[in-house]
Amino acid sequence: MKAMFKKAVLCTAILGAGLGVAHAEVKVGFLGTLSGPSAANGRDQLDGFRLALEQLGGKLGGVDAQLVVEDDQMKPDAALTGATRLLEREKVDVVVGLTFTHVLMALQAKIAATDVPFIGTISGPSPTAGAQCKPNLFIMSWQSDAPAQAMGRYMQDKGVKTVTTLTPNFVGGKDKVSGLKSTYKGEILDEIYTPLTQLDFSAELTQISLNKPDGIFVFYPGGLGVTFIRQYKQAGLTGSLPLYTSNTIEGEDADVMGDAVIGAVLADTWTPGMPNEVSKNFVKAYREKYNRTPSGYAAFSYDAMMKLNAAVSQLKGDVSDKKALSAAIKTADFTSVRGNFGFANNNYPVQDYHVFEMVKGSDGRPDWKLIKEKVLEQHVDSYAAQCPMS
Repeated sequence: MKAMFKKAVLCTAILGAGLGVAHAEVKVGFLGTLSGPSAANGRDQLDGFRLALEQLGGKLGGVDAQLVVEDDQMKPDAALTGATRLLEREKVDVVVGLTFTHVLMALQAKIAATDVPFIGTISGPSPTAGAQCKPNLFIMSWQSDAPAQAMGRYMQDKGVKTVTTLTPNFVGGKDKVSGLKSTYKGEILDEIYTPLTQLDFSAELTQISLNKPDGIFVFYPGGLGVTFIRQYKQAGLTGSLPLYTSNTIEGEDADVMGDAVIGAVLADTWTPGMPNEVSKNFVKAYREKYNRTPSGYAAFSYDAMMKLNAAVSQLKGDVSDKKALSAAIKTADFTSVRGNFGFANNNYPVQDYHVFEMVKGSDGRPDWKLIKEKVLEQHVDSYAAQCPMS
């Protein structure tokens, strides 16, 4: 009887130890673009995650957390390799990041084949908001159309009669133009799409000068935006051709762009100009830690980690059931830097969008001034109705 008792105690101890190991750590895989001309976007994502995790004491829901990093190089093949490594070798509990739209689209079969949650904090391609929505894919930023929809609404209300659009030739760029068209009813004189690798926009700017629109709508993320804005100024268009944009003037890039962005108008759900205290504290902490201004990509990533913390807390630290983890991510409450935030049926945000003007700050650097609050209020993207999830 004593031997049987000892055996039972030993089995219980081993089982308990096994459970302890399973729940002793939350393993978060980061998959994003950390090399190439748009590496700054992925860097901002990663730094936003790291800042949040630091403020949480290195824990999620009170459980020790580890961040495992993979660079997708903005290449679908590299992203697939990285995702496989994170899921199969590292056995992460959740994957975050997902920088570029064409890369995220290449991962759809991989995401569908697992219950592990994926949380994107930049790209929001329309197919994944609609028919290709998934219970384990969450987007913390926006559906790509939405910031441009807000900009189009503002331009329409301001009476802008003609515009030329310029975006990279990929899903995200086309979504932006589609969003603009859904709310802006003036005349689009020309839709210009350029390769993702193009760095010389002189021909396009000459064409715009000849067409003489009332303004231009531009979407060029990361380093592409810096290059375009510099050439826009060099072409003598600053101050004479109004510039409307979404997701081009981000974070420290604004400092590099300098006076060329003063007067530009942009729409988004968050910028460093958001007046709420949570946002102000985030911007202050980010600047102190990294010595630069956060982009929206950093802010959305910071929010994602805070959302994940709330989800793990809701599960009392047990993330072994990945379907339960996705369900908790969907419903867990947290305080967002952008104010109102929730998920629609398609796991895309329900949130407000605002309009900002770039002005010269007290330190002489470009700053974001809120000029129109809630141009879109508690906005649900137009693709949610196509998502079969309830």
